[in-house]
Amino acid sequence: MNILLSSLVVVASLAQPVFSAKQPAKAKPQALFDGKTTKGWHTYLKPTAEPAWQVVDGALQLDPKATGRGDLVTDGEYENYELNLEWKISPGGNSGVIFGVHEDPSLHATYETGIEMQVLDNKEADDNKKANHLAGSLYDMQAPSQDVAKPAGEWNLVKLRKQNGHLTFWLNKTKIVDVQMGSPEWQALLENSKFKTWKNFAAYPKGHIALQDHGHQVAFRAITIEQL
Repeated sequence: MNILLSSLVVVASLAQPVFSAKQPAKAKPQALFDGKTTKGWHTYLKPTAEPAWQVVDGALQLDPKATGRGDLVTDGEYENYELNLEWKISPGGNSGVIFGVHEDPSLHATYETGIEMQVLDNKEADDNKKANHLAGSLYDMQAPSQDVAKPAGEWNLVKLRKQNGHLTFWLNKTKIVDVQMGSPEWQALLENSKFKTWKNFAAYPKGHIALQDHGHQVAFRAITIEQL
């Protein structure tokens, strides 16, 4: 190769665009609960958190005997995310983490639109007769792959991921639910559930996250979200 041709090759190579291998910065987890107040939350269809929800020992706790009850929902709405939290249920208790909630006065409850990850005392709760009603289930649709729930009164660790309609649930570090919304599997689960005729169920890709008031004492703590 002569000197002129060599120089042209060098110049051409320098003219090529340089692409960085650096990946976009990963979003940091955001605290949804500060451990001290109900800031960032309100009771469904109410402007603020009703008094039945109080902060007790660093956890959001429902007093089922108090006035001003109802599901507690985030002020913000989310679409693709990983939600982490811990929950503790009273003996015989029932609750849930409901997501994709659309808040509208024409809709009287979070579960009319939202999808639920069940919170339950599997041993003593009345709603423990069906596998897809047990703790960690995609409620009334997909049963947890195994029962890893801790007894009433103990903290359970949740990781819930929703990404482009793909739902993955972990309970106490074990993956127990995995399904793609809109897939044939999802449609079959939906057809065999009580939601099959509910026109608003799971209809909103973006929505609030709710902590359910099912009439039993329940507590939630260490609530964080990482938007994907």
